[in-house]
Amino acid sequence: MAVSSPLEGIKVLDLTRALSGPFCTMILGDLGADVIKVEPIDGDMMRQWGPFDRTESVYYLSGNRNKRAIAIDFRSSEGLELIKTLVKECDVVVENFKPGSMDAMGLNYEILAEINPRLIYMSITGFGRDGPNSDQPGFDQIAQGYSGLMSVTGTPESGPLRVGVAIGDQTTGMWAAIGVLSALAQREKTGVGHRIDTSLMASLVGLLSVQGQRYLSLGEMPGLAGNNHPVVSPCGVFQTKDGPLNIAANTPNMWTTLCNILDLKELVSDARFIDNASRAVNRDELRKIIEKRLSLFDRQHWTDLFNKSGVPAGPINNLAEVFSDEQILHCKLVEEVNHPVLGPLKLVGSPIQFDLNKGNSVRRAPPLLGEHTSEILKEFGWSYQEIDALESRGVVKTLKN
Repeated sequence: MAVSSPLEGIKVLDLTRALSGPFCTMILGDLGADVIKVEPIDGDMMRQWGPFDRTESVYYLSGNRNKRAIAIDFRSSEGLELIKTLVKECDVVVENFKPGSMDAMGLNYEILAEINPRLIYMSITGFGRDGPNSDQPGFDQIAQGYSGLMSVTGTPESGPLRVGVAIGDQTTGMWAAIGVLSALAQREKTGVGHRIDTSLMASLVGLLSVQGQRYLSLGEMPGLAGNNHPVVSPCGVFQTKDGPLNIAANTPNMWTTLCNILDLKELVSDARFIDNASRAVNRDELRKIIEKRLSLFDRQHWTDLFNKSGVPAGPINNLAEVFSDEQILHCKLVEEVNHPVLGPLKLVGSPIQFDLNKGNSVRRAPPLLGEHTSEILKEFGWSYQEIDALESRGVVKTLKN
């Protein structure tokens, strides 16, 4: 029995490039929306970012599954009018141009909402649609630093560190997708669309969690947390006989169990470690004691022993270990789809899984530039002769070129 996806029937016009916007629209595509990726004639800039699997950017492949692609000249008035025509039959527009760009192109919310009053219009920026710094270019690493995230990431030896993936872009994409989903639900009640916006800066400030609240409530300036939990101890990375292990003894009972497993029962009543606050103050001394015991056996030994006893623990896997892990495979987090150039292509699937279609979130391979130009324009009412004429004038690009 065919199972419909949650957003089946929703049409998204994706005017984004790079990563934050494409990540948002990829999520919507994973959930079943028909995502039409509108690219300039020379393609999304991400297509040029290495490394490459033969001719295709791995960066591009990671953020553009479940989309169809159309290539349009954004610099021509005819191309911009074509986009407006597409808007008439779309439910959502997502854009991540620099503030003011959509106004200059005649594609701002006010204009497009007149064309389609039910339109949901999501804007993604670096620092917000307006305000004193709204015109600053938005890049992931700049946002990681600006938001304060890097001030709590790293160690005294390393100094501030960026997260190892583009967490600002990807978090912004997730917040944006949540906003679109909320607006779609609201439209069911009101019958009209809505303008929404988020930014790389706001998205990362929204992730500061307890570190942000420590400052707002207590005036405390959190420092670099490194691999330690900022307020709980022992919780962090500990060295075993054959490498690092994450341990999270987050409750008094877990602390006692940890001491029993390590044959360090005397620590439970030791004044230096009598409660979490004391353990946090003396965490370096505690670490040395714990690691002396952990050095007797390897990571797997301790992982099995701790987890069996109710103390969360786990290895720090490299990516080869991640993608061969039994649990990762069981959860079907890697899916395979046929790519028109690469053939069978493995992709990370959606982490949102529905019982009836688990492991089937990837329906389309990341599209080639202009792969669906003719198909999409035909659906929207253009004849093949009209499409050929548009292409001959340089307004659109189809795959055959």
